[in-house]
Amino acid sequence: MVTTLESPPNGTQSSPFIGRPPVCVAYRTPMGRMLHGLSDELLRSDCLERYRGRVDLVFTSPPFPLNRKKKYGNLTGEEYMEWLSSYGPLLKSVLKPTGSIVMELGNAWEQGSPVMSTLPVRSLLKFQTDNGLHLCQEFVWHNPAKLPSPAQWVNVERIRLKDSFTKLWWMSPTPKPKADNRRVLKEYSTAMKQLLATQTYNAGRRPSEHKIGEDSFLSDNGGAIPGSVLTFANTQANDPYQEYCRNTGIEPHPARMPSALAEFFIRLLTEPGDLVLDPFAGSNTTGAASEAQGRYWLSIEAESKYIEGSRGRFPAIIEQE
Repeated sequence: MVTTLESPPNGTQSSPFIGRPPVCVAYRTPMGRMLHGLSDELLRSDCLERYRGRVDLVFTSPPFPLNRKKKYGNLTGEEYMEWLSSYGPLLKSVLKPTGSIVMELGNAWEQGSPVMSTLPVRSLLKFQTDNGLHLCQEFVWHNPAKLPSPAQWVNVERIRLKDSFTKLWWMSPTPKPKADNRRVLKEYSTAMKQLLATQTYNAGRRPSEHKIGEDSFLSDNGGAIPGSVLTFANTQANDPYQEYCRNTGIEPHPARMPSALAEFFIRLLTEPGDLVLDPFAGSNTTGAASEAQGRYWLSIEAESKYIEGSRGRFPAIIEQE
């Protein structure tokens, strides 16, 4: 029997999953569906017809535009730019008018040369311009625990520094998509806590000639607004996903992002009960982060082995047919 969630958290909107599930569903949870297939084919098909115009956030990390092939699959060179841009109309067809697309792309290096490739940036720019999207903001994900790479230039010849960041572009069909930075406030610094406690601040002109008033700094707003450089280490070795893969003999996905990164954008750009889509799900970090935050989710993955491994992110709540 098909089970669905009739009422979302906080009653924000009706469940997108009422009714018979699409035939492409590999597994489901109370809040989400993992779909098996090529994302471009599924996005064009009737399988996702009911979700047109209902997605609040597309959060994804497509295969990186490397200049050499890797075992988890990717296009190479200039053809990658055309392939990525072709997803624009497909993603916009399921996106709400106030929805957002957040895309993470890693860096690439010219093969056999200590020179960075501009292909990732050009790919993002082509995706944005070809599809009439506004670049709301650019983010950098800094991973302080990333292993030194490219190894030849960093470890062997010692002529480069380790590549420890990736870019995320937040795009939308509208200049003002749904967003609220109060949902991602971080803890105040010790110095700021002291200012709030003493209610004293040296107001006046700064060397830049800007005049700062006391009211700007002495109000407790519940936390500090984060910057656009996000630091999250990706060091977990014994989370439920990896334990499940080890116990079942499944090969883990080789390019996983930390859950905290997905959770940050899910909180910033959606509310409980909203719908999040990841068309390149991999180990389904996005789906698990959405479920944890009370958001509905749709994830699409082409590789069966990665889908099987991703079940480990939901050890107790996967629903049976």
